Amino acid sequence: MTATNESSTPLETGAIDPASVRVAWLLTSAFFYWQPAMKCLTDLFPNTTVYTSRWHGFAPGLEDSFRVDIVGERKLVALKKADKGYGSTFTYLPLQIVGRLSKFKPDVVFSNAFGVWTLLALLSKFVSELRVVIAYEGSSPSVDYRNSPLRLALRRWMVQTADACISNSHAGRDYLINVLNSDPERTFVQPYEVPGTESLKVDDSDVENELSDLPNPRFLYVGSLIPRKGLKPWLNACANLERREIGDYSIIIVGDGERREELEAFCRDNGIEHRVRWVGRVPYHQLGAYFQQSDIFVLPTFEDTWGMVVLEAMVLGKPVLCSEYAGAVELIRDGENGYRCNPNQLEMFADLMAKFVENPELASQLGENARQTMAQYTPEAAADFMKQVIERVFGGESHD
Repeated sequence: MTATNESSTPLETGAIDPASVRVAWLLTSAFFYWQPAMKCLTDLFPNTTVYTSRWHGFAPGLEDSFRVDIVGERKLVALKKADKGYGSTFTYLPLQIVGRLSKFKPDVVFSNAFGVWTLLALLSKFVSELRVVIAYEGSSPSVDYRNSPLRLALRRWMVQTADACISNSHAGRDYLINVLNSDPERTFVQPYEVPGTESLKVDDSDVENELSDLPNPRFLYVGSLIPRKGLKPWLNACANLERREIGDYSIIIVGDGERREELEAFCRDNGIEHRVRWVGRVPYHQLGAYFQQSDIFVLPTFEDTWGMVVLEAMVLGKPVLCSEYAGAVELIRDGENGYRCNPNQLEMFADLMAKFVENPELASQLGENARQTMAQYTPEAAADFMKQVIERVFGGESHD
């Protein structure tokens, strides 16, 4: 269900005037992939400010396209590690956000997840006419805390106090409604974390030369080299593929992390080191070149609430082998724009890779379908979705 406006929406007196509505977005980490939608939202609501405690600078092509207020610095404290999940962490967020919001006097606040900033925004409702929208990226075991009565009780109070909730995924909406008892009439789903093409379609001639010796099809992974991301099971599936001697292919791994040395040793021990190109960490503005020079994107994760890299690959016309444990798997239609896979089922993983190795035309066919899928999930569409939610919390109607 998405929010849509059926009639004029009152704001104090008269219809809503986007030029006069003050919108705040509370993002604990405003990474580059958030920025296209924030730019488009600012195009609709000029009085928009993004508050963050982790700022990486503007993505190329989006410089100064929206206002940013950096509020201190967040601190992450690891409480419990997990090999196949996010683990448990405590996030300290600077409390100066209260003063910043008091000075800005927003009409609507979008706040990411159920952290301290969201709690403070909700408490502000008791002394102001502030509207608060909770943005829950997506559902996954480590972040849902279904076995924590205390956390669930607090979250239920938060969604009941909020004016609306949104999620990228239907799984996220189901969690909000079925577990946290959010009102279905005020709980909306549509991808709002979506990539723009400005920073991804770059000159890839240098990367083309760098990878010129690699055979096609080229399978690409982008992300951290940590247990949760499922690299070892995927490489195990590649070793399975190697034993079957079905044809030529290559693997490109962009990123770094604590398991790189172990993974490199695994490749050597299993005879696939000649297949793998370890690129390491690259700046965000160069990522698009690696997407463009690859044929298939792979996300073998054990847990991701969303998985923005899936959308980035698809918008550039790449099919995706996507783990069923990623929130973005909802966008994958088997045999049309990619394939869903279970990283624990190595034979299945190898069989899906074999489809692309044995059929050279398959990647381009499914890739074009992936691009068409993303045509409906643009930054402009995300901003329009948020606009409809804003209209809804000011008293407008909604329908499916």
